[in-house]
Amino acid sequence: MKKVILISSAINETRIAITEDGKLAEYFVETPDKEKFVGNIYLGRITRILPSLNAAFVDIGLKQNAFLHFSDVDERFRQILWDEEPERENIEDGTKIDENSVIAEIDSLIENFQNGNGSGNGGLKNKSKSTKRNNKKVDKIKEKTIQLNFKLDIKENQLLPVQVVREAFANKGVKVTTRISIPGRYLVLVPDFNIIGISRKISSPQERRRLRNLAAKVTKKEYGCIIRTAAVGRNEDDFLADWEKLKDTWTKIQKKAENAKEPMLLYKDMELTTSIIRDLFRNDVDKVVVDSKKLYKEIIEYLEDYSPEFIERVELYKNKTPLFDYYNIEKDIELTKQRKVPLPSGGSIIIDQTEAMFIIDVNSGKLVSEATQEINAFKTNMEAVNEIARQIRLRDLAGIIIVDFIDMHDPLHRKKIYYAMRRAMKKDRAKAVVFPLTELSLMQITRQRISLNIAEKVTEVCPLCKGLGRVPTKAEVLTKIERWLKNFKSKSKEFRVRLYVHPHIAEYLTEGGISRLTKLMLKYFLRIKLVVDDTLAIDQFRFESIKQGKDITNQYLEYVYEEGLN
Repeated sequence: MKKVILISSAINETRIAITEDGKLAEYFVETPDKEKFVGNIYLGRITRILPSLNAAFVDIGLKQNAFLHFSDVDERFRQILWDEEPERENIEDGTKIDENSVIAEIDSLIENFQNGNGSGNGGLKNKSKSTKRNNKKVDKIKEKTIQLNFKLDIKENQLLPVQVVREAFANKGVKVTTRISIPGRYLVLVPDFNIIGISRKISSPQERRRLRNLAAKVTKKEYGCIIRTAAVGRNEDDFLADWEKLKDTWTKIQKKAENAKEPMLLYKDMELTTSIIRDLFRNDVDKVVVDSKKLYKEIIEYLEDYSPEFIERVELYKNKTPLFDYYNIEKDIELTKQRKVPLPSGGSIIIDQTEAMFIIDVNSGKLVSEATQEINAFKTNMEAVNEIARQIRLRDLAGIIIVDFIDMHDPLHRKKIYYAMRRAMKKDRAKAVVFPLTELSLMQITRQRISLNIAEKVTEVCPLCKGLGRVPTKAEVLTKIERWLKNFKSKSKEFRVRLYVHPHIAEYLTEGGISRLTKLMLKYFLRIKLVVDDTLAIDQFRFESIKQGKDITNQYLEYVYEEGLN
């Protein structure tokens, strides 16, 4: 499979697309007015404890208090254990531990704690004989879990370091955890765990064993660590350089926290572009193409420190045609903002969002190739499965997702759809659980929420309908205007145009010391006369050629947008 990372930078937005065999697979957007918080570490102050919710609110210096759930600590510990090899070997004494017994032990401890029995040794009294036979490793796990439970004995006004694990959305603030982890290129430093975890995507038992031994040698059990997928094939020197930088970062965080008396930012994670290179630029990526000299330089500087052999895979795009248009993915990106997504056979899926969940409806369209309704329904549903999994991943839909498939009466057909969806969702990096179809052909999917979905990033509440619908953000409209200008300059020799926009967009373009409109004129060496037109929709614009005296908007669009995209 050919995998390519495309990075396009505009004045007010950075867009990153990942294609697999030429087809859009993942899409990320970063705008200055929507700051990224996931990964940041703060010194927070407990403002309110809610025992009924097993949670607390934490002031971390943002407009809205963060949410801390007490189970986060134990869940993070359980995940690190889960990422260990199925049959783990104790590095110290060579004893082996059974996976299921260890996980059952942790589940039991978590349950006892959440029921109010985990603050001391009470959660360890009633253990079966088989569990006690899990040797020294399980005893250490018990001790660590009890210690973690003690750490949850928090009080109001207490200061403690926390890390953001989920962005704010709707009226909810960011979600934080007390379990700090600092990601590097090959390793993740976990200060509170003296244990070595490993990515489940590393499948080779020999490579897992080699990497674990390397990590044990390099870390010297100072802190815990998780070995990342990018570590495959790396040597001791690579691990050591990465580990030293992570330790240095953690030392700086500790010093900053020791001297602080109020909530503050202790560590800011990398910007979107660098974090994508750090997390996703691996051996399976054929190349990275970037159209910004500034970002190209930043990527090269990062790779020089961590993966110099990848530098030759990074290309600076210099073509006059916009990058995403050249790779023919702009239409796919535009489709992620629409309710209706067409299927090849003529059917479609409709995606809607409510306050609590996403609803995806599968429609058959005009597919009537088979004699029976059951076969037609099954074929359309099978066709919809891959597109639904792709759209969930592309749009970054999270929480509860209900899929309403076309009714099927045959239990075997429902089972095949279920297994097909499970296979399709395995490509997703976010944790997701797929449940079997009901007799009404309804499927429930739960997916981990980390960031805002695409609709939340590139649209905002309409000032006219007050939330009943959504419109593109001003930044998104500016990006479309800039793409038009780029096409215009690549095909025309004119230097003067007239731009008609909605009053809200006109205000956005002209505000600031050096306005966005001025930046556009300087960047494209073009004289733009701005005209306010309140008859235009907020997301519409119109260009006129001053020389020709006529509308030239559609002449320099790569495609004509039609609502519904039949």
